[in-house]
Amino acid sequence: MLKNKGHSSKKDNLAVNAVALQDHILCDLQLRNLSVADHSKTQVQKKENKSLKRDTKAIIDTGLKKTMQCPKLEDSEKEYVLDPKPPPLTLAQKLGLIGPPPPPLSSDEWEKVKQRSLLQGDSVQPCPICKEEFELRPQVLLSCSHVFHRACLQAFEKFTNKKTCPLCRKNQYQTRVIHDGARLFRIKCVTRIQAYWRGYVVRKWFRNLRETVPPTDAKLRKKFFEKKFTEISHRILCSYNTNIEELFAEIDRCLAINRSVLQQFEEKYGHEITEEEWEKIHVQALRRETHECSICLAPLSPAGGQRVGAGQRSRETALLSCSHVFHHACLLALEEFSVGDRPPFHACPLCRSGYQKKILEC
Repeated sequence: MLKNKGHSSKKDNLAVNAVALQDHILCDLQLRNLSVADHSKTQVQKKENKSLKRDTKAIIDTGLKKTMQCPKLEDSEKEYVLDPKPPPLTLAQKLGLIGPPPPPLSSDEWEKVKQRSLLQGDSVQPCPICKEEFELRPQVLLSCSHVFHRACLQAFEKFTNKKTCPLCRKNQYQTRVIHDGARLFRIKCVTRIQAYWRGYVVRKWFRNLRETVPPTDAKLRKKFFEKKFTEISHRILCSYNTNIEELFAEIDRCLAINRSVLQQFEEKYGHEITEEEWEKIHVQALRRETHECSICLAPLSPAGGQRVGAGQRSRETALLSCSHVFHHACLLALEEFSVGDRPPFHACPLCRSGYQKKILEC
């Protein structure tokens, strides 16, 4: 009897141990509580929903803008543990078949885990699950010193239905929200902005230096001074007061004066002189008693008022409308020699008035 009782008790103990181990394995492998999901918040939300259903009240919209309270920076940068309480002991752990779960890590232990993660450079590298940078998204640190995105770890736990580290496969890890990736990302952004700004300042300084200091190379130096001279001439031209309306008005006034002068000249010298008028002019020239040409200082022909002596060759004499008399050849030479005078605007060598000429017969 005693043997049968001892044998049956051993069988019962084995059965209990097997059931306890099976329950522990199921509890260990099955994902009952998500580490990254706050179940306390879900329970509070359920209670709030029930209370809201009971205490629903109508709200009057006044149309006034409501002041939104901005989140504090201290709360967004604060680190906290997601699962501060250890899971309840399973039957196998109560019977001593398996060791109890590790107690929650203290702040010093979390600091050591964080230092080990910083030495490994996990926050600098991308997330092992999504292979993207951490940037400003929520980041979690596991008790095994591995770092992931909070959303990526939650999706991994839901997909595998296990609570094991994606890298080292550690079971029942503890998680802590950290902001090392966000801090490093801000430093990286600040460094990049500073680099761009310093580059802009240096480029601007170098551009000003190139515009003020001539280069040593001969070709570049030539281009530098050509550019400077162009800028100086442009500034000089811009400094002048070029009023187009006044300029055109002055041009019109000058043209009107020139037209009036030409009109007067044409009225005075434009008409043909008649034979009677030439006779009067000839009589006036004889009264002058001019005996020599004022150009060549040689004696005039008898038509000019004096006889030609023996051995002298007579030359044609030209009578001008101003009653002056010259050798025709001398007058032609003077007309060709005069610069700026064009027919019929030749001027008399003596009185400087316009003239018409007539060749006197010898």
